[in-house]
Amino acid sequence: MADYDYDLFVIGGGSGGVRAARVAAGEAGARVALAEEDRYGGTCVIRGCVPKKLMVFASEFGELAEVGSAYGWNMTAGSFDWPGFRSHLNTELDRLEGVYRSLLKNSGVETFDARAKLKDKHTVELSTGETKTAKTILVATGGRPVRPDIPNADMGIVSDDIFHLEKLPKSILIIGGGYIACEFACILHGLGVEVTQYYRGAQILRGFDDEARGLIAESMRDRGINLHTGTNIVQMGPASEDHSDAIPTASDAAMGASAQQENVMAYGGVATKPNPKDRGGPIWVKSTTGRECVFDMVLFATGRDPNSTDMGLEDIGIQVGRRGEIVVDEYSKTAIDSVYAIGDVTNRVNLTPVAIREGMAFVETVFKDNPTAVDHDLIPSAVFTQPEMGTVGLSEEDARDQEEVEVYCTSFRPMKTAFAGRSDRVLMKLVVSVATRKVLGCHIVAPDAGEMIQLAGVAVKMGATKEDFDRTVAVHPTMSEEIVTMRTPMRTA
Repeated sequence: MADYDYDLFVIGGGSGGVRAARVAAGEAGARVALAEEDRYGGTCVIRGCVPKKLMVFASEFGELAEVGSAYGWNMTAGSFDWPGFRSHLNTELDRLEGVYRSLLKNSGVETFDARAKLKDKHTVELSTGETKTAKTILVATGGRPVRPDIPNADMGIVSDDIFHLEKLPKSILIIGGGYIACEFACILHGLGVEVTQYYRGAQILRGFDDEARGLIAESMRDRGINLHTGTNIVQMGPASEDHSDAIPTASDAAMGASAQQENVMAYGGVATKPNPKDRGGPIWVKSTTGRECVFDMVLFATGRDPNSTDMGLEDIGIQVGRRGEIVVDEYSKTAIDSVYAIGDVTNRVNLTPVAIREGMAFVETVFKDNPTAVDHDLIPSAVFTQPEMGTVGLSEEDARDQEEVEVYCTSFRPMKTAFAGRSDRVLMKLVVSVATRKVLGCHIVAPDAGEMIQLAGVAVKMGATKEDFDRTVAVHPTMSEEIVTMRTPMRTA
Protein backbone atom coordinates (compact mmCIF):
# COMPACT_ATOMS: atom_id res chain seq x y z
CA MET A 1 0.00 0.00 0.00
CA ALA A 2 1.24 3.45 -0.87
CA ASP A 3 2.37 5.61 2.05
CA TYR A 4 0.17 8.71 2.19
CA ASP A 5 0.22 11.63 4.61
CA TYR A 6 -3.47 11.09 5.33
CA ASP A 7 -6.26 8.61 4.71
CA LEU A 8 -8.55 11.52 3.80
CA PHE A 9 -7.96 15.11 2.75
CA VAL A 10 -11.07 17.31 2.69
CA ILE A 11 -11.09 20.51 0.65
CA GLY A 12 -13.68 22.87 2.11
CA GLY A 13 -14.69 23.68 5.68
CA GLY A 14 -18.43 24.04 5.25
CA SER A 15 -21.08 21.92 6.95
CA GLY A 16 -20.67 18.93 4.62
CA GLY A 17 -16.88 18.88 4.61
CA VAL A 18 -16.58 19.36 8.38
CA ARG A 19 -19.09 16.60 9.10
CA ALA A 20 -17.32 14.15 6.79
CA ALA A 21 -13.90 15.02 8.24
CA ARG A 22 -14.78 14.69 11.89
CA VAL A 23 -16.86 11.52 11.50
CA ALA A 24 -14.13 9.85 9.41
CA ALA A 25 -11.57 10.76 12.07
CA GLY A 26 -13.66 10.36 15.21
CA GLU A 27 -15.72 7.27 14.34
CA ALA A 28 -13.68 5.50 11.68
CA GLY A 29 -10.24 6.30 13.09
CA ALA A 30 -8.97 7.73 9.81
CA ARG A 31 -6.04 10.16 9.56
CA VAL A 32 -7.80 13.26 8.27
CA ALA A 33 -6.81 16.77 7.21
CA LEU A 34 -9.00 19.64 6.02
CA ALA A 35 -8.17 22.87 4.20
CA GLU A 36 -10.38 25.96 4.16
CA GLU A 37 -9.38 29.22 2.47
CA ASP A 38 -11.97 31.41 4.17
CA ARG A 39 -14.00 30.92 7.37
CA TYR A 40 -14.93 27.57 8.88
CA GLY A 41 -18.64 26.90 8.68
CA GLY A 42 -18.90 27.78 5.00
CA THR A 43 -21.81 29.45 3.27
CA CYS A 44 -24.51 28.21 5.64
CA VAL A 45 -22.97 29.33 8.90
CA ILE A 46 -21.04 32.42 7.81
CA ARG A 47 -22.88 33.98 4.83
CA GLY A 48 -26.09 32.01 4.30
CA CYS A 49 -28.66 30.12 6.32
CA VAL A 50 -27.68 31.16 9.85
CA PRO A 51 -27.09 34.92 9.48
CA LYS A 52 -30.00 35.11 7.04
CA LYS A 53 -32.39 33.46 9.51
CA LEU A 54 -31.24 35.83 12.25
CA MET A 55 -32.00 38.69 9.86
CA VAL A 56 -35.43 37.14 9.24
CA PHE A 57 -36.09 37.22 12.98
CA ALA A 58 -34.92 40.84 13.16
CA SER A 59 -37.15 41.87 10.27
CA GLU A 60 -40.29 40.47 11.89
CA PHE A 61 -40.20 42.62 15.04
CA GLY A 62 -41.28 45.76 13.19
CA GLU A 63 -44.88 44.54 12.98
CA LEU A 64 -45.20 43.65 16.67
CA ALA A 65 -46.39 47.09 17.69
CA GLU A 66 -49.24 47.06 15.17
CA VAL A 67 -50.42 43.57 16.09
CA GLY A 68 -49.78 44.07 19.80
CA SER A 69 -51.98 47.16 20.00
CA ALA A 70 -54.96 45.06 18.87
CA TYR A 71 -54.32 42.79 21.82
CA GLY A 72 -54.32 45.62 24.33
CA TRP A 73 -50.63 46.40 24.50
CA ASN A 74 -49.49 50.01 24.33
CA MET A 75 -46.54 49.52 22.00
CA THR A 76 -44.63 51.95 19.82
CA ALA A 77 -42.46 50.86 16.90
CA GLY A 78 -38.95 52.27 17.06
CA SER A 79 -36.22 52.45 14.45
CA PHE A 80 -33.97 49.55 13.56
CA ASP A 81 -30.36 49.70 14.78
CA TRP A 82 -28.40 47.98 11.99
CA PRO A 83 -24.91 48.64 13.46
CA GLY A 84 -25.99 47.19 16.80
CA PHE A 85 -27.58 44.14 15.21
CA ARG A 86 -24.63 43.61 12.89
CA SER A 87 -22.19 43.70 15.79
CA HIS A 88 -24.21 41.11 17.69
CA LEU A 89 -24.51 39.02 14.52
CA ASN A 90 -20.75 39.03 13.95
CA THR A 91 -20.16 37.95 17.53
CA GLU A 92 -22.50 35.01 17.04
CA LEU A 93 -20.86 34.00 13.76
CA ASP A 94 -17.43 34.15 15.40
CA ARG A 95 -18.74 31.87 18.14
CA LEU A 96 -20.12 29.38 15.62
CA GLU A 97 -16.89 29.36 13.63
CA GLY A 98 -15.08 28.58 16.86
CA VAL A 99 -17.44 25.66 17.44
CA TYR A 100 -16.62 24.23 14.00
CA ARG A 101 -12.88 24.58 14.61
CA SER A 102 -13.22 22.89 18.00
CA LEU A 103 -15.21 19.99 16.55
CA LEU A 104 -12.43 19.33 14.06
CA LYS A 105 -9.67 19.68 16.62
CA ASN A 106 -11.40 17.44 19.16
CA SER A 107 -11.91 14.79 16.48
CA GLY A 108 -8.20 14.78 15.64
CA VAL A 109 -8.51 16.49 12.25
CA GLU A 110 -5.48 18.53 11.18
CA THR A 111 -6.55 21.82 9.63
CA PHE A 112 -4.95 24.21 7.17
CA ASP A 113 -6.13 27.79 6.70
CA ALA A 114 -5.26 27.75 3.02
CA ARG A 115 -6.67 27.26 -0.45
CA ALA A 116 -6.18 23.76 -1.83
CA LYS A 117 -6.22 22.40 -5.36
CA LEU A 118 -5.64 18.96 -6.82
CA LYS A 119 -2.18 18.26 -8.20
CA ASP A 120 -2.92 14.62 -9.01
CA LYS A 121 -5.40 11.99 -7.87
CA HIS A 122 -3.71 11.60 -4.48
CA THR A 123 -2.03 15.00 -3.99
CA VAL A 124 -3.29 18.43 -3.02
CA GLU A 125 -1.31 21.62 -3.31
CA LEU A 126 -1.88 24.34 -0.70
CA SER A 127 -1.60 28.07 -1.23
CA THR A 128 1.10 28.04 1.44
CA GLY A 129 3.31 26.12 -0.99
CA GLU A 130 2.97 22.80 0.80
CA THR A 131 1.81 19.60 -0.87
CA LYS A 132 -0.01 16.82 0.97
CA THR A 133 -0.95 13.31 -0.12
CA ALA A 134 -4.02 11.30 0.77
CA LYS A 135 -5.49 7.97 -0.17
CA THR A 136 -8.86 9.67 -0.69
CA ILE A 137 -9.67 13.30 -1.45
CA LEU A 138 -13.09 14.85 -0.80
CA VAL A 139 -14.05 18.11 -2.52
CA ALA A 140 -16.65 20.06 -0.55
CA THR A 141 -16.09 23.64 -1.69
CA GLY A 142 -19.75 24.66 -2.00
CA GLY A 143 -21.02 27.39 -4.30
CA ARG A 144 -20.75 31.11 -4.89
CA PRO A 145 -23.18 33.83 -6.02
CA VAL A 146 -22.98 34.86 -9.67
CA ARG A 147 -23.06 38.31 -11.15
CA PRO A 148 -24.62 39.04 -14.58
CA ASP A 149 -22.37 39.83 -17.51
CA ILE A 150 -23.42 43.43 -18.10
CA PRO A 151 -21.44 46.68 -17.96
CA ASN A 152 -21.08 48.16 -14.46
CA ALA A 153 -22.36 44.98 -12.79
CA ASP A 154 -19.58 45.44 -10.24
CA MET A 155 -21.54 48.40 -8.85
CA GLY A 156 -24.07 45.95 -7.47
CA ILE A 157 -23.65 43.60 -4.53
CA VAL A 158 -24.36 39.86 -4.18
CA SER A 159 -25.89 37.99 -1.27
CA ASP A 160 -22.53 37.41 0.44
CA ASP A 161 -22.07 41.19 0.71
CA ILE A 162 -25.30 41.87 2.62
CA PHE A 163 -23.81 40.84 5.93
CA HIS A 164 -20.88 43.24 5.57
CA LEU A 165 -22.80 46.46 4.91
CA GLU A 166 -21.75 49.30 7.18
CA LYS A 167 -25.25 50.76 6.92
CA LEU A 168 -28.51 49.84 5.23
CA PRO A 169 -29.53 51.68 2.06
CA LYS A 170 -32.73 53.68 1.94
CA SER A 171 -33.71 51.96 -1.32
CA ILE A 172 -32.59 48.80 -3.07
CA LEU A 173 -33.30 46.99 -6.33
CA ILE A 174 -33.14 43.21 -6.08
CA ILE A 175 -32.64 41.31 -9.32
CA GLY A 176 -33.92 37.72 -9.29
CA GLY A 177 -36.95 35.65 -8.38
CA GLY A 178 -35.52 32.65 -6.55
CA TYR A 179 -35.68 32.00 -2.85
CA ILE A 180 -32.60 34.10 -2.05
CA ALA A 181 -33.99 37.14 -3.87
CA CYS A 182 -37.43 36.80 -2.29
CA GLU A 183 -36.09 36.18 1.20
CA PHE A 184 -33.86 39.25 1.12
CA ALA A 185 -36.68 41.33 -0.35
CA CYS A 186 -38.82 40.49 2.67
CA ILE A 187 -35.94 40.87 5.14
CA LEU A 188 -34.82 44.28 3.91
CA HIS A 189 -38.39 45.54 3.63
CA GLY A 190 -38.98 44.45 7.22
CA LEU A 191 -35.86 46.37 8.28
CA GLY A 192 -37.21 49.57 6.74
CA VAL A 193 -35.58 49.57 3.31
CA GLU A 194 -37.69 50.53 0.29
CA VAL A 195 -37.50 47.38 -1.86
CA THR A 196 -38.05 46.97 -5.59
CA GLN A 197 -37.64 43.53 -7.15
CA TYR A 198 -37.27 42.63 -10.83
CA TYR A 199 -37.72 39.09 -12.07
CA ARG A 200 -37.61 38.15 -15.74
CA GLY A 201 -40.06 35.23 -15.39
CA ALA A 202 -43.83 35.31 -15.18
CA GLN A 203 -43.88 34.40 -11.48
CA ILE A 204 -41.33 34.27 -8.66
CA LEU A 205 -40.05 31.06 -7.04
CA ARG A 206 -39.94 28.98 -10.20
CA GLY A 207 -40.12 25.26 -9.50
CA PHE A 208 -42.34 25.58 -6.45
CA ASP A 209 -46.09 24.93 -6.42
CA ASP A 210 -47.89 27.57 -8.50
CA GLU A 211 -50.62 28.27 -5.96
CA ALA A 212 -48.13 28.63 -3.12
CA ARG A 213 -45.77 30.95 -4.95
CA GLY A 214 -48.71 33.00 -6.19
CA LEU A 215 -49.82 33.67 -2.63
CA ILE A 216 -46.31 34.67 -1.60
CA ALA A 217 -46.06 37.12 -4.50
CA GLU A 218 -49.43 38.61 -3.56
CA SER A 219 -48.38 38.89 0.09
CA MET A 220 -45.10 40.57 -0.81
CA ARG A 221 -46.92 43.20 -2.85
CA ASP A 222 -49.50 43.73 -0.10
CA ARG A 223 -46.69 44.41 2.37
CA GLY A 224 -45.29 47.12 0.12
CA ILE A 225 -42.57 45.37 -1.88
CA ASN A 226 -42.52 46.78 -5.40
CA LEU A 227 -42.39 43.45 -7.25
CA HIS A 228 -42.16 43.48 -11.06
CA THR A 229 -42.33 40.17 -12.92
CA GLY A 230 -41.56 39.88 -16.62
CA THR A 231 -38.87 42.49 -16.01
CA ASN A 232 -35.10 42.40 -16.13
CA ILE A 233 -32.24 44.86 -16.04
CA VAL A 234 -30.61 45.88 -19.33
CA GLN A 235 -28.38 48.77 -18.28
CA MET A 236 -26.96 50.19 -15.09
CA GLY A 237 -24.44 52.83 -14.20
CA PRO A 238 -23.65 55.66 -11.83
CA ALA A 239 -26.51 58.11 -11.49
CA SER A 240 -25.74 61.65 -12.59
CA GLU A 241 -27.44 64.85 -13.67
CA ASP A 242 -27.99 63.19 -17.05
CA HIS A 243 -30.51 60.90 -15.30
CA SER A 244 -32.56 63.68 -13.77
CA ASP A 245 -35.60 62.41 -15.68
CA ALA A 246 -35.27 58.92 -14.19
CA ILE A 247 -37.96 57.91 -11.74
CA PRO A 248 -36.65 58.49 -8.21
CA THR A 249 -37.32 56.00 -5.47
CA ALA A 250 -39.99 56.91 -2.96
CA SER A 251 -37.35 57.78 -0.40
CA ASP A 252 -35.67 60.14 -2.88
CA ALA A 253 -38.98 61.72 -3.85
CA ALA A 254 -39.63 62.58 -0.22
CA MET A 255 -36.30 64.40 0.06
CA GLY A 256 -35.25 67.79 -1.17
CA ALA A 257 -32.18 68.30 -3.35
CA SER A 258 -29.87 68.96 -0.41
CA ALA A 259 -31.06 65.86 1.40
CA GLN A 260 -30.54 63.77 -1.72
CA GLN A 261 -26.99 65.08 -1.96
CA GLU A 262 -26.41 64.14 1.71
CA ASN A 263 -27.79 60.67 1.05
CA VAL A 264 -25.49 60.22 -1.93
CA MET A 265 -22.47 61.30 0.08
CA ALA A 266 -23.37 58.91 2.91
CA TYR A 267 -22.89 56.01 0.51
CA GLY A 268 -19.57 57.22 -0.79
CA GLY A 269 -20.86 58.74 -4.00
CA VAL A 270 -20.65 62.20 -5.58
CA ALA A 271 -23.81 63.83 -6.88
CA THR A 272 -22.59 64.32 -10.44
CA LYS A 273 -20.04 61.55 -11.00
CA PRO A 274 -20.21 58.70 -8.48
CA ASN A 275 -17.40 56.17 -8.60
CA PRO A 276 -18.68 53.08 -10.50
CA LYS A 277 -16.54 50.86 -8.26
CA ASP A 278 -18.23 52.20 -5.14
CA ARG A 279 -21.02 49.78 -4.29
CA GLY A 280 -23.19 52.26 -2.55
CA GLY A 281 -25.17 54.28 -5.02
CA PRO A 282 -26.85 56.14 -6.34
CA ILE A 283 -27.20 53.72 -9.25
CA TRP A 284 -29.16 54.37 -12.42
CA VAL A 285 -30.98 51.34 -13.82
CA LYS A 286 -32.90 50.79 -17.05
CA SER A 287 -35.23 47.80 -17.29
CA THR A 288 -36.47 45.72 -20.21
CA THR A 289 -39.77 47.61 -19.97
CA GLY A 290 -37.94 50.89 -20.60
CA ARG A 291 -38.40 52.10 -17.04
CA GLU A 292 -35.50 54.16 -15.66
CA CYS A 293 -34.98 54.41 -11.90
CA VAL A 294 -32.32 55.43 -9.42
CA PHE A 295 -31.56 53.28 -6.37
CA ASP A 296 -29.14 53.53 -3.49
CA MET A 297 -28.10 49.93 -4.03
CA VAL A 298 -28.59 46.98 -6.41
CA LEU A 299 -28.48 43.37 -5.22
CA PHE A 300 -27.94 40.59 -7.76
CA ALA A 301 -29.61 37.39 -6.56
CA THR A 302 -29.59 35.63 -9.90
CA GLY A 303 -28.26 32.26 -8.85
CA ARG A 304 -25.21 30.45 -7.57
CA ASP A 305 -22.58 28.37 -9.34
CA PRO A 306 -20.47 25.52 -7.97
CA ASN A 307 -17.20 26.74 -6.50
CA SER A 308 -14.88 24.60 -8.64
CA THR A 309 -12.77 26.97 -10.71
CA ASP A 310 -8.98 26.76 -10.71
CA MET A 311 -8.88 23.56 -8.68
CA GLY A 312 -7.09 21.37 -11.21
CA LEU A 313 -10.08 19.07 -11.58
CA GLU A 314 -10.16 18.64 -15.33
CA ASP A 315 -6.38 18.37 -15.48
CA ILE A 316 -6.56 15.03 -13.68
CA GLY A 317 -9.62 13.72 -15.52
CA ILE A 318 -12.52 14.78 -13.30
CA GLN A 319 -15.62 15.60 -15.31
CA VAL A 320 -17.09 19.07 -14.77
CA GLY A 321 -20.51 20.14 -16.04
CA ARG A 322 -21.62 23.25 -17.88
CA ARG A 323 -22.05 25.34 -14.74
CA GLY A 324 -18.90 24.00 -13.12
CA GLU A 325 -20.57 21.22 -11.15
CA ILE A 326 -18.44 18.16 -10.37
CA VAL A 327 -20.08 15.10 -11.90
CA VAL A 328 -20.41 12.24 -9.41
CA ASP A 329 -22.18 8.89 -9.16
CA GLU A 330 -24.78 7.87 -6.57
CA TYR A 331 -21.99 7.37 -4.01
CA SER A 332 -20.53 10.87 -4.65
CA LYS A 333 -17.52 9.43 -6.49
CA THR A 334 -16.01 11.28 -9.44
CA ALA A 335 -14.50 9.70 -12.55
CA ILE A 336 -11.33 9.28 -10.48
CA ASP A 337 -11.70 6.47 -7.92
CA SER A 338 -9.77 8.32 -5.21
CA VAL A 339 -11.67 11.62 -5.50
CA TYR A 340 -15.19 12.26 -4.20
CA ALA A 341 -17.34 15.40 -4.05
CA ILE A 342 -20.35 16.41 -1.95
CA GLY A 343 -22.59 19.42 -1.41
CA ASP A 344 -23.30 22.40 -3.63
CA VAL A 345 -20.18 21.88 -5.73
CA THR A 346 -21.99 18.86 -7.23
CA ASN A 347 -25.18 20.90 -7.89
CA ARG A 348 -27.53 18.08 -6.96
CA VAL A 349 -29.77 19.35 -4.16
CA ASN A 350 -28.19 22.52 -2.82
CA LEU A 351 -29.25 22.46 0.81
CA THR A 352 -27.06 22.29 3.90
CA PRO A 353 -28.75 19.23 5.45
CA VAL A 354 -28.30 17.42 2.13
CA ALA A 355 -24.56 18.19 2.09
CA ILE A 356 -24.31 16.82 5.63
CA ARG A 357 -26.18 13.65 4.60
CA GLU A 358 -23.89 13.26 1.62
CA GLY A 359 -20.86 13.63 3.89
CA MET A 360 -22.17 10.94 6.23
CA ALA A 361 -22.93 8.61 3.32
CA PHE A 362 -19.42 9.18 1.96
CA VAL A 363 -17.88 8.08 5.27
CA GLU A 364 -20.13 5.00 5.40
CA THR A 365 -19.10 4.09 1.86
CA VAL A 366 -15.36 4.74 2.00
CA PHE A 367 -14.38 4.20 5.63
CA LYS A 368 -17.00 1.85 7.09
CA ASP A 369 -17.30 -0.63 4.19
CA ASN A 370 -21.02 0.11 3.93
CA PRO A 371 -21.81 1.46 0.43
CA THR A 372 -24.49 4.09 1.03
CA ALA A 373 -26.19 6.13 -1.67
CA VAL A 374 -27.82 9.39 -0.62
CA ASP A 375 -31.60 9.48 -0.91
CA HIS A 376 -32.45 12.77 -2.64
CA ASP A 377 -36.18 12.02 -2.83
CA LEU A 378 -38.85 13.82 -0.78
CA ILE A 379 -36.60 16.38 0.88
CA PRO A 380 -38.53 18.96 2.92
CA SER A 381 -37.47 22.57 2.46
CA ALA A 382 -38.53 26.06 3.49
CA VAL A 383 -38.43 29.51 1.94
CA PHE A 384 -38.13 32.17 4.65
CA THR A 385 -40.23 34.86 3.04
CA GLN A 386 -43.02 36.60 4.96
CA PRO A 387 -45.09 34.50 5.20
CA GLU A 388 -42.85 31.45 4.98
CA MET A 389 -43.34 28.56 2.60
CA GLY A 390 -42.73 24.96 3.59
CA THR A 391 -42.82 22.24 0.97
CA VAL A 392 -42.15 18.54 0.57
CA GLY A 393 -42.77 16.30 -2.40
CA LEU A 394 -44.28 17.17 -5.76
CA SER A 395 -45.98 20.38 -6.74
CA GLU A 396 -49.46 20.05 -8.18
CA GLU A 397 -48.06 20.79 -11.63
CA ASP A 398 -45.33 18.14 -11.47
CA ALA A 399 -47.63 15.53 -9.91
CA ARG A 400 -50.36 15.84 -12.54
CA ASP A 401 -47.74 15.43 -15.27
CA GLN A 402 -47.07 11.96 -13.83
CA GLU A 403 -50.50 10.67 -12.83
CA GLU A 404 -54.07 11.59 -11.93
CA VAL A 405 -54.21 13.47 -8.63
CA GLU A 406 -56.68 14.98 -6.22
CA VAL A 407 -55.90 18.42 -4.82
CA TYR A 408 -57.00 19.40 -1.32
CA CYS A 409 -56.48 23.07 -0.62
CA THR A 410 -57.66 25.80 1.71
CA SER A 411 -56.71 29.43 2.22
CA PHE A 412 -57.81 31.56 5.14
CA ARG A 413 -56.92 34.46 7.42
CA PRO A 414 -54.98 33.20 10.45
CA MET A 415 -56.55 33.92 13.82
CA LYS A 416 -53.65 35.90 15.26
CA THR A 417 -53.47 38.61 12.61
CA ALA A 418 -57.15 38.50 11.62
CA PHE A 419 -57.97 39.64 15.16
CA ALA A 420 -55.67 42.61 14.54
CA GLY A 421 -57.57 43.48 11.36
CA ARG A 422 -54.79 42.47 9.00
CA SER A 423 -55.47 40.89 5.60
CA ASP A 424 -52.73 38.22 5.82
CA ARG A 425 -53.67 34.85 4.35
CA VAL A 426 -52.23 31.36 4.67
CA LEU A 427 -52.42 28.29 2.44
CA MET A 428 -52.54 24.57 3.25
CA LYS A 429 -52.39 22.14 0.34
CA LEU A 430 -52.12 18.38 -0.20
CA VAL A 431 -51.56 16.70 -3.56
CA VAL A 432 -52.84 13.11 -3.46
CA SER A 433 -52.45 10.19 -5.88
CA VAL A 434 -55.82 8.90 -7.05
CA ALA A 435 -54.37 5.42 -7.64
CA THR A 436 -52.42 4.85 -4.40
CA ARG A 437 -53.98 7.52 -2.12
CA LYS A 438 -50.46 8.52 -1.07
CA VAL A 439 -49.81 12.18 -0.32
CA LEU A 440 -47.40 13.15 -3.10
CA GLY A 441 -46.89 16.73 -1.98
CA CYS A 442 -47.60 19.00 0.96
CA HIS A 443 -47.32 22.79 0.62
CA ILE A 444 -47.80 25.34 3.40
CA VAL A 445 -47.66 29.13 3.18
CA ALA A 446 -47.94 30.52 6.69
CA PRO A 447 -45.95 31.97 9.57
CA ASP A 448 -43.56 29.24 10.80
CA ALA A 449 -44.29 27.05 7.79
CA GLY A 450 -40.73 25.78 8.01
CA GLU A 451 -41.43 24.34 11.44
CA MET A 452 -44.64 22.69 10.23
CA ILE A 453 -43.19 21.13 7.09
CA GLN A 454 -40.45 19.32 9.02
CA LEU A 455 -43.10 17.23 10.77
CA ALA A 456 -45.30 16.83 7.70
CA GLY A 457 -42.19 15.68 5.86
CA VAL A 458 -41.92 12.63 8.13
CA ALA A 459 -45.41 11.49 7.17
CA VAL A 460 -44.91 12.11 3.44
CA LYS A 461 -41.53 10.33 3.50
CA MET A 462 -43.15 7.33 5.18
CA GLY A 463 -45.71 7.13 2.38
CA ALA A 464 -48.74 8.27 4.37
CA THR A 465 -52.05 8.25 2.55
CA LYS A 466 -54.72 10.90 2.63
CA GLU A 467 -56.71 8.60 4.88
CA ASP A 468 -53.77 8.47 7.32
CA PHE A 469 -53.93 12.26 7.51
CA ASP A 470 -57.72 12.09 7.96
CA ARG A 471 -57.41 9.65 10.89
CA THR A 472 -55.15 12.08 12.74
CA VAL A 473 -57.03 14.19 15.28
CA ALA A 474 -56.63 17.93 14.76
CA VAL A 475 -54.84 20.19 17.24
CA HIS A 476 -57.26 23.06 17.79
CA PRO A 477 -57.06 25.99 17.41
CA THR A 478 -54.02 25.98 15.12
CA MET A 479 -53.35 26.84 11.51
CA SER A 480 -51.84 23.42 10.84
CA GLU A 481 -55.02 21.55 11.84
CA GLU A 482 -56.32 22.27 8.35
CA ILE A 483 -53.83 19.71 7.02
CA VAL A 484 -55.88 16.92 8.63
CA THR A 485 -59.38 18.37 8.31
CA MET A 486 -59.71 18.86 4.54
CA ARG A 487 -62.18 16.22 3.38
CA THR A 488 -63.32 17.25 -0.09
CA PRO A 489 -60.91 17.68 -2.99
CA MET A 490 -61.05 21.05 -4.69
CA ARG A 491 -60.24 19.44 -8.02
CA THR A 492 -58.99 16.33 -9.75
CA ALA A 493 -56.25 16.86 -12.30
